[in-house]
Amino acid sequence: MRPTSPGPAGNPQRPVRPPAGTGLSDRLFRGGLRTSGALVLAVMLAIGTFLAYQAAHALRVGGFAFLTTQNWEPDAGRGHFGIAAVLVGTILVGVLAVSLALPMALCAALYISEYAPRGLRQWLITAVDLMAAVPSVVYGLWGFFFLEQRMTGLARWISTYLGWIPLFKVDGVDPHDPLAPVAAYTSSTFIAGTVVGFMITPIMCSVMREVFGQAPQGEREGAYALGATRWGVIRSVVLPYGRGGIIGGTMLGLGRALGETITVYMIISMVFAIQPHVLQSGASTVSALIALHYGDSSPFGISALMAAGLALFLMTLVVNFAASAVVARSRSGAAS
Repeated sequence: MRPTSPGPAGNPQRPVRPPAGTGLSDRLFRGGLRTSGALVLAVMLAIGTFLAYQAAHALRVGGFAFLTTQNWEPDAGRGHFGIAAVLVGTILVGVLAVSLALPMALCAALYISEYAPRGLRQWLITAVDLMAAVPSVVYGLWGFFFLEQRMTGLARWISTYLGWIPLFKVDGVDPHDPLAPVAAYTSSTFIAGTVVGFMITPIMCSVMREVFGQAPQGEREGAYALGATRWGVIRSVVLPYGRGGIIGGTMLGLGRALGETITVYMIISMVFAIQPHVLQSGASTVSALIALHYGDSSPFGISALMAAGLALFLMTLVVNFAASAVVARSRSGAAS
């Protein structure tokens, strides 16, 4: 156990930090850690500075309308290009992906860390880690050639019984008509979000599993001694301790979902208008916009794409900094 300093009444206070080593190896190790941390911050600052410099021309021309305009015709001048549509589409795809991935990742992490037999556990850990290493283009091909056509029936069913909710409405199609065109349900935000959700599930599961495995053994045994069931131990010890891992893994998955390019680009049909109906064909994201127009854009168009990339960069930074603040307030985050 770490030593504690006695308080005025002899009660233990905060743990005392062990003195830093003064040997050459300790100094080199601390210097390497500081250098690595500073290098990460420097790279992030360099990326932000580069994007801001390249986007300055487009932002001066577009002004505040860059955030409210749905069209994308940068060479037509002010008021003809903006990221309102693609920004909303990016958020919808990310939220749908996390909504699907969070319960799957949480249940898988709990099973691996708490229920799986010892002999099976290592195989499951290896399988999840391998799934996290699969390139995103493979998920895109799987979603485009296999999953998309098989999800149209589910999309039609959701539209039939939940179409009164604006989010699940499909314009111009009667879901009760058996001859309604299937194409109305393809290339949608729903399908793209589903594929991205499967893609980020292994990453989220790995983070959660590592944190669940670090739950204090003494608290586990104490809960069992008081008569708690295995689910009671999970509910009273593992989940409260692992809240930081749940939030951190979710935000890590959301960050990847927001910036995912090739998977979304292969599935969606780009539309430059705010598309709030997630089951309807047509969607848009910032990353897919950049992939679609980067090769044929003029110098000013490149500057506009850099502005879109800067907006995505800042959005992911805000999400991750907010998650870090929440994680730091949790037990597992404070301990690390």
